[in-house]
Amino acid sequence: MHIEFEVEEPSAQAALENLVSKILEAGVSFHFNVFQGKADLLNKLPGTLRGYSHWLPDDWRIVVLVDLDAGNCLRLKRFLEDAANDARLASKSRTRPGERFQVLNRLAIEELEAWFFGDTGALHRAFPRVPENLNKKAKYRDPDAIRGGTKEALERELRNRRYYPGGYLAIDAARTISQYMDPDKNESHSFQVFRDGLREMARVQP
Repeated sequence: MHIEFEVEEPSAQAALENLVSKILEAGVSFHFNVFQGKADLLNKLPGTLRGYSHWLPDDWRIVVLVDLDAGNCLRLKRFLEDAANDARLASKSRTRPGERFQVLNRLAIEELEAWFFGDTGALHRAFPRVPENLNKKAKYRDPDAIRGGTKEALERELRNRRYYPGGYLAIDAARTISQYMDPDKNESHSFQVFRDGLREMARVQP
C-alpha cells in the first residue's frame, strides 16, 4: 500500500515523517505533498482530488490533514468530505465500517502543536528543561482545548526555558519532538482519531 499525504505546511511533513512509520507496520510507503498554508491547500484540494480520481491505483490511499485553527469543525470537515465526494473518491466518513475507503480526512485541533502537548514525555526528551509533567497543569490537561493557540503556547513554553532564543522554528521543533513520540500514549483526542483512522486505512485492503 502507498499513501499520499496532503498537508498544509512543512512542519506537518517533518512530524509525520517520524510518526507514520511508528503508527503503521512496515511495508506501507508514503509521500508528502506540502501546500503553502491552509488556504492554499483548501483552495487546491478539489482539483487535486479530481486529478487523483483519474489514475489512483487500487492500493493507493490519500490522507488530508488540516489544522482546525479557530474555524468551525463541522463546516471544515464537510468541505473536505464534499471535495472527496465530488471527485468520486470514497472517504472514510462516507463508507460503512469494514468497507474500503480511499480518502481519510483529519483535523489537528486546533493546530499540530496540540499533538506535541499530547505527549509531554516526548516534549521533555526533546527539550529537557520542559517538565515531563507539564500536562498536569490545568491549562494543558486537554491538549485539544488549550486556549490562545497551541502553537503560541508551545513557543511560549520553549522560549521561557531558553529554547529558540531567535524565534520559534516550527519545522525543527516538529522534527525534534516527533522522533520521541509514542503514538499509543498520546493524550490528544484529535491525534488518536488520526492514528486510528490511519491504521484502519491500512487494514482495509483493496
